[in-house]
Amino acid sequence: MLRRRLSGDEINAMPLCHYQGPVHVIRVLEDWKQALPDLRADGVLGFDTETRPTFRKGKVNAPSLIQLATERAVYLVQLAWLPFGPHLAEILADPNIIKAGVGIRDDMRELSRLHDFEPAGLVDLGNAARAHKLPSQGLRTLAANLFGWRISKGSQCSNWSLMELSQRQIAYAATDAWIGRLIFLRMREFGLIPPVPASPASLVVPRATPGPESDA
Repeated sequence: MLRRRLSGDEINAMPLCHYQGPVHVIRVLEDWKQALPDLRADGVLGFDTETRPTFRKGKVNAPSLIQLATERAVYLVQLAWLPFGPHLAEILADPNIIKAGVGIRDDMRELSRLHDFEPAGLVDLGNAARAHKLPSQGLRTLAANLFGWRISKGSQCSNWSLMELSQRQIAYAATDAWIGRLIFLRMREFGLIPPVPASPASLVVPRATPGPESDA
């Protein structure tokens, strides 16, 4: 199964899945401080960012949102409210906390332009898949191949710089970070990622139930 390239029709026939657990939208420093114990305790974080799309040649927008998933919750940091700085960079620079995602080094490079820091503890899921010559290397195809789930990408090009995100955007952003964490754990279970020191809570893939058949 892992070595077979899934067709678009096969993926579209899979049950649509989205994160259904607690989501915390972080807008002020106090909210971030309350999230830190969970983020530090978990050991493995699903990671992603969202950026407002640009349709002008040569113009690149800065990231608008940081998504971090633990076993217990997903945290969405709105950078328009809480600008990226040392308080946020501390977690991303901690070598003892794994941050797993697709294209994660590109995301970190964009964040470092907002505040200079040295990221550590990064696992690029796409690179891990390429290293084992797997045909699935993106978040959507990895989710399909490893779990038999379809992940919606419908809100990818929405305006992430809005001060008030829609429920559709929140569900989409939370799902991307959550599934990234699950993919890391499943790939490690299959021996596709070398074992690394982690907290006991991160060694078990959390149970998840596919969501209803509606676009998340």
